[in-house]
Amino acid sequence: MLVGFDTNDDAGVYLLSPEMALVQTVDFFTPIVDDPHTFGQIAAANALSDVYAMGGKPVSALSIVGFPDKGDPEILEQIIRGGLSKMTEAQCSVIGGHSIRNDDIQFGYSVTGIINPNRVWRNVGARAGDVLLLTKAIGTGVLSTALKKDRATPVSLQAATVSMAELNRAASEALQEMQNKAGAATPVHAVTDVTGFGLLGHAREMALGDSQRSIEPVSLEIDYSTVRYLPGAREAAHQGFLPGGLKNNRDFIGDCVRFGEGVPQEYRDLLFDPQTSGGLLIAILPESAEAAISALDGHGVSARRIGKVIAKTNALLFVR
Repeated sequence: MLVGFDTNDDAGVYLLSPEMALVQTVDFFTPIVDDPHTFGQIAAANALSDVYAMGGKPVSALSIVGFPDKGDPEILEQIIRGGLSKMTEAQCSVIGGHSIRNDDIQFGYSVTGIINPNRVWRNVGARAGDVLLLTKAIGTGVLSTALKKDRATPVSLQAATVSMAELNRAASEALQEMQNKAGAATPVHAVTDVTGFGLLGHAREMALGDSQRSIEPVSLEIDYSTVRYLPGAREAAHQGFLPGGLKNNRDFIGDCVRFGEGVPQEYRDLLFDPQTSGGLLIAILPESAEAAISALDGHGVSARRIGKVIAKTNALLFVR
């Protein structure tokens, strides 16, 4: 086992040979949008994301389905078709699955990928001086909550849906190409995808270090004004459409965070907002940051520089 659960990494990695390892992950959840086909797409993109965040290539998947006994089969068919469309886009074969009767609809996948064991990205490894890049806008949690209250605008809903259904494949491939050109002196030090723990929760994981691998803890400094937010997200947060997961994240890691006095409350909330199928958070050498942004842009990914890594201080995370 090369990567387990000791550092809360995105997926497990198991060595097969000196040149190949397996990447394995599983994720499923209840619907967060009304359209079943779109829900299936989002569930698939979310499950695939962990493999991309490790630098792997998804190759096979098993579907996980919970569906009411008296549910409409047409809805289930559309969910499965939506998921399959994203798996096809990812060139990942769905080779089976399992379904159960359940009062609530649940859907997702167990995904297996392959990876070079010498090219595994971890969620730890960030070094002081590194630049932080983020590849997607945030705010899916508050917008999903607004949708449940019938208060999400069509523009906001469309933007959130497109973001959640977008694969992190292009971002991962762009970074891998850059890494391959760099050879042994890789400029990418840590990568994670931003999902349920929100931007700050996953940034905290990146800052913790790993004593077993002699990786020292660091602190991360984030400029809230450089983070991209989905259209309508700030308004949804300001109006109090805060999901339970946001409050849980704030309770869990709030003591690790120091906010500057000028950071508005709605942005503080959004940085704790749990994301579904969020983007990649990347710690990279500063001299390689612009090249990475250019490489990502060349693959159709709009990455932003959102902060930097500094030596460990009295807080893991600073937001200014």
